[in-house]
Amino acid sequence: METPAPRSLVTAEELFERPDDGQRYELVAGGLVRMTPSGARHSAVAARIARLLDEHADAHDLGVCGAADPGSVLRRNPDSVRAPDVGFVARHRIPDTGVPLTYWPLAPDLAVEVVSPTDRLSDVHVKIADYFAAGTRLVWIAEPSTRTVHVCRSPRDVEVIGEDGELTGGDVLPGFRCAVRQIFPS
Repeated sequence: METPAPRSLVTAEELFERPDDGQRYELVAGGLVRMTPSGARHSAVAARIARLLDEHADAHDLGVCGAADPGSVLRRNPDSVRAPDVGFVARHRIPDTGVPLTYWPLAPDLAVEVVSPTDRLSDVHVKIADYFAAGTRLVWIAEPSTRTVHVCRSPRDVEVIGEDGELTGGDVLPGFRCAVRQIFPS
């Protein structure tokens, strides 16, 4: 019986340089994880959140907001690159060289995940744990189907806010406030 060849680990740099095969990937402990394309509602929610965060961050010179799966290297050897639907990096954490052309070399201060119908809850929980283990300070999980946002201050400190509630940026995005209903299309 033949022993299967060991799987070679992929680095963050190799993932970035990977030829476009029409798929989107994250890297988890050196292994490629294919990401299912998101639907229209998912995209609309992510775009609304990104716009609101970006306008606030720009107006108050707080940092940089990225959308469309801004990759962040969360771990090295083996490498993990996660791509939140929206990410925010505080001004004081941006590298001296500026916003990188490749992946962020650090975890976002705020990671936003918009849940799709194809997402498994266990995978979402693993992502939340990965973000916090790498130094993310706040995670928002937006659920279009229930029109709620789970505000995670740690993996165990989670508050669920309904569409009649208000999201705040806390000490990650000082002064940011928006009604939850603003992020969900009708």
